[in-house]
Amino acid sequence: MAPRKKGKHWYGTGLEDARLEMGRYSQLNGYPATRFHEATCPCGAPTFTLERDDDEGVARRACTGCGAVQWMGDSAEYADTAELHRSECLCGAEAFQIVSGVALYEGTKDVRWLYIACFCPACGLIGVYADWKCEGGDADAFLART
Repeated sequence: MAPRKKGKHWYGTGLEDARLEMGRYSQLNGYPATRFHEATCPCGAPTFTLERDDDEGVARRACTGCGAVQWMGDSAEYADTAELHRSECLCGAEAFQIVSGVALYEGTKDVRWLYIACFCPACGLIGVYADWKCEGGDADAFLART
């Protein structure tokens, strides 16, 4: 099923729809996401809480199953100055499936822009919850940390 718009928000049925929304959003932003990574936890739990500071370019996720915490991308380098705020869906839920995407500098594998999109399993809302310019280096290594 393709994402569908209700009012000014988009809804879908899973991470693929969140990835499609990230593609639409990043295209409008002028830095299209071309590489993606779905957040996973070794414990097998599919959902995470997301805390972020958009001004500092910092995000971390915590597994809702085992509590394992992961700084996303290069966020650990800037965590000392961040004031993290927990993301919450319009429906009030705080557990999301998460997909990250990056835009690259032309002709390279170097990260230029990070996008973090979420799917809310409680209501189906999809959206880009965070994005910022970053000098993330190699995209494969960077995305492995998301």
